[in-house]
Amino acid sequence: MRPIYFISDAHLGSRAIAHGRTQERRLVRFLDEIKDKAGAVYLLGDLFDFWYEYKLVVPKGYTRLLGKLSELTDLGVEVHFFTGNHDIWCGDYFEKECGMIMHRVPITIELGDKTFYLAHGDGLGDPDPKFKLIRSIFHNRLCQRLFSALHPRWGMEFGLRWAQHSRLKHEREGGEPPYMGEDKEFLVRYAKQYLTSHPTVNYFIFGHRHIELDLMLSHSTRMLIIGDWISKFTYAMFDGKQLWMENYIEGETEP
Repeated sequence: MRPIYFISDAHLGSRAIAHGRTQERRLVRFLDEIKDKAGAVYLLGDLFDFWYEYKLVVPKGYTRLLGKLSELTDLGVEVHFFTGNHDIWCGDYFEKECGMIMHRVPITIELGDKTFYLAHGDGLGDPDPKFKLIRSIFHNRLCQRLFSALHPRWGMEFGLRWAQHSRLKHEREGGEPPYMGEDKEFLVRYAKQYLTSHPTVNYFIFGHRHIELDLMLSHSTRMLIIGDWISKFTYAMFDGKQLWMENYIEGETEP
């Protein structure tokens, strides 16, 4: 089978990331290097730092990336887009204009002869009540309709400022916490619990946490958290037999 790639957490367009244009170009170069060999690409959430799609208006920018993703789908490469907690508010633009396949909830899928559980990771076992409240507001249809009533000039500005403030506050508080161990890492706890009722899953792959984690949950089940495309530039690849995680070095996408 042709290789399958997994990427997460680029947060493109963030006003808190100084090298945003360089970051986007690097992701585009990666996609260009794999376009002739990839069977599928799974974008596991938070590709954008803030994306809000109005009925007749989409956010400014990202032309290099969206053009490259459209090129991949035109070549017959499946591109799967998972919404994350920063780009929940997608309509049908990516499907109709770019040919991507949208996923708004976690999925279980057979790739080769292996079973994969794929998700961004937000809301899966996270005990933080503040995060749960904000997430419930963001997913509420009434709140989304009310926000859509804002002119895009104000709506997009509000969203980008909110995301910028959140990231800068997070960095002032020490940034993303390192791996907390199997007993405290909520995605590990979630995967272990899910595995008790779905023992045939071979691989769990998540984003969201911005850490690199490769953990065996059982003799036949492995879990990956695949870092980010802000500073780590990590991706996972499955060739039908093996799954591994790599840091992207330009010009070198082979393991």
